[in-house]
Amino acid sequence: MTTLGFDKPLYILPFDHRGSFQKKMFGWDGKLTTQQTAEIAAAKRVIYDAFQASVHAAVPKDKAGILVDEQFGAEILHDAAREGYATCCPAEKSGQDEFDFEYGEEFADHIEAFHPAFCKVLVRYNPEGDPALNRRQSFRLSRLSEYLHTDQSRSRFMFELLVPPEKAQLDRLNGDKRAYDTELRPKLMAEAIQQLQDAGVEPDVWKIEGLDQQEDCERIVTAARREGRSQVGCIILGRGEDDMKVREWLMTAAAVPGFIGFAVGRTSFWQPLIDWRANKIKRDTAVGEIAQRYQEFVEIFESIEKVVPA
Repeated sequence: MTTLGFDKPLYILPFDHRGSFQKKMFGWDGKLTTQQTAEIAAAKRVIYDAFQASVHAAVPKDKAGILVDEQFGAEILHDAAREGYATCCPAEKSGQDEFDFEYGEEFADHIEAFHPAFCKVLVRYNPEGDPALNRRQSFRLSRLSEYLHTDQSRSRFMFELLVPPEKAQLDRLNGDKRAYDTELRPKLMAEAIQQLQDAGVEPDVWKIEGLDQQEDCERIVTAARREGRSQVGCIILGRGEDDMKVREWLMTAAAVPGFIGFAVGRTSFWQPLIDWRANKIKRDTAVGEIAQRYQEFVEIFESIEKVVPA
């Protein structure tokens, strides 16, 4: 078993979106044709080319990584591994509120087919939510955690934690989602991390929704690293927010020891891809715009000095 945790800088360009990409970018529902699948794969190749351009230009290769899915990005995953980039691959079914394995009982076979640096899951988990739902998810996730920490696996465990509000929680805040994000969600995230750890779910890296306050980032690191988990890292995600909000989150997280990087996807690539598909810009321009945004996010994170709490 490898030592739990990963605490080196990690700047990820994620484009593992599947259901949302298919529907919102392309407007397609249901089972895809071979041609439609190829079109989505080609769009993801634009993002990958932008990532490579960023690394060739400015982003340190040993800190850079991609997160892409097997369905549309198998060739990209293989190419990135050959090039020596850090790769991350999702294990969850896309578009579900409850976590389950994309490939069912064959999940391990699909991880081993690519040997990504990180196997990633996206999980919606509210510690005050449905206890039966939380138990079902925790059981599946503990199976994956146990597998990833055996000698059989060469991948580390990355956990994207989303804590959607329960109706009762929003009711207490008069339906104010902004108040939920600032006043309640940080505490719930820390509770969720502890509940999942107690259930045997042990990520090496926690992928965390953006936080506005430095003390909230510190609270998350404390939870992630409690009881000897001193090398576990946290990264901040973009949540599809606008450029200005993402920059604020990056600057807040970057100052906190334990936050090792970020994973910002849609904010980096969505508009350039939309414009390219609408023939408003050329492919090379889309690649350049995505690369520039990713590079700027890296520069923000690298420029902030860590502040150790007194």
